[in-house]
Amino acid sequence: MAATRIWISNPLAIFTANDQDASGGLVIENDRIVELLGAGQRPAHPCTQHFDAREHVVLPGLINTHHHFYQTLTRAWAPVASQPLFPWLQALYPVWARLTAEQLELASQVALAELLLSGCTTAADHHYLFPDGLEQAIDVQVEVVRKLGMRAMLSRGSMSLGEADGGLPPQHTVQDAEVILSDSQRLIQRYHERGDGAQIQIALAPCSPFSVTREIMRASAELAEQEDVRLHTHLAETLDEEAFCLRQFGLRTVDYLDSVGWLGPRTWLAHGIHFDEQEIARLGAAGTGICHCPSSNMRLASGICPMDALEAAGAPVGLGVDGSASNDASNLILEARQALLLQRLRYGAAAITPERVLGWATRGSARLLGRHDIGELTPGKQADLALFRLDELRFSGSHDPLAALLLCGADRADRVMVGGRWRVLDGQIEGLDVARLQALHRQAASKLLTA
Repeated sequence: MAATRIWISNPLAIFTANDQDASGGLVIENDRIVELLGAGQRPAHPCTQHFDAREHVVLPGLINTHHHFYQTLTRAWAPVASQPLFPWLQALYPVWARLTAEQLELASQVALAELLLSGCTTAADHHYLFPDGLEQAIDVQVEVVRKLGMRAMLSRGSMSLGEADGGLPPQHTVQDAEVILSDSQRLIQRYHERGDGAQIQIALAPCSPFSVTREIMRASAELAEQEDVRLHTHLAETLDEEAFCLRQFGLRTVDYLDSVGWLGPRTWLAHGIHFDEQEIARLGAAGTGICHCPSSNMRLASGICPMDALEAAGAPVGLGVDGSASNDASNLILEARQALLLQRLRYGAAAITPERVLGWATRGSARLLGRHDIGELTPGKQADLALFRLDELRFSGSHDPLAALLLCGADRADRVMVGGRWRVLDGQIEGLDVARLQALHRQAASKLLTA
């Protein structure tokens, strides 16, 4: 079969995430980038397709490193609209425990579709609820990812520390260690892809210090080492969590992480807000990554992640939208805008530039997931792209196209490519009836809350 070569020419602006000149565009052959072109340059070899990007800002596909897809069913629920994390969770756990496979499928489709429309091509999900009838939750998500043609790191989450043993989740939502580890191994062996271009990968993700035992943390770390997969959990999200760790384990959060064998480059953490200077230095030295979730952190009044300090210490940093019940959206380009604004409150405008934040959403997030084939535009990398137009009223009068994406609040990509295939054209997802999906999803959300 002859190679498909696509020339995306003369973009309005292009962000490569590596400071290379691509002002003349780029050439894609099959699933990879093969050339970056300077101004006035043309491809070295003939192309079968040509797209004139003079009205588009071109980015690497955005990468979301923390989400809970199922939570799209419980957005903006009045009883928790003004609650901090612990009471928010305690009110929602019983609702989420009623989740069915059909509802999870719809929730995951909505989350991934919303992400794709925002320019996101790769998403990490953290699913930790496996009630009766939903033992195949990750299998359900795999099929949804494949249907939409995206990439995903699907984290096999777990909860093993219920209320009866001092944890936060209700007892009926926790699983035995043997069940957790057996299913984790099954998922790795069945779905985990390795090497460039992987579409589905599996990580192990005990939920949080207040919902899992030390034993499952240690066993998960050992299994991850054995199978060479990544580790993920929530950590240092709130002061309540810090107090819980001191009370339950006699340790601060990073000491606890170290005590169970998680302090290392295989691990990336969601939130990472409440670290002191010594803990930041330890995380950086260990190469442990942090996913910043600004909208969720603001919604739940959890605090501000010290991104500048973490990055200076050597810790990989990236972005995530978090669950759609604490964001309450799944829009990664808007999350990048929120990160820009929130981090400027902590570190000042000069330190937090649009380019730096776009780097967190692309190359930085790729590092968190252990990916070296995505997150930047350069020959040899996967052809994952997000293209944005600046022709809406909100952009009128803007001058710097890259800055305008974040400062003027871009919220929808015009075109999105994954592995050399267009998945979004003219703002519409190829092959997806969004109106029908939305109708079914609304019905499922109503049923979940009234069951």
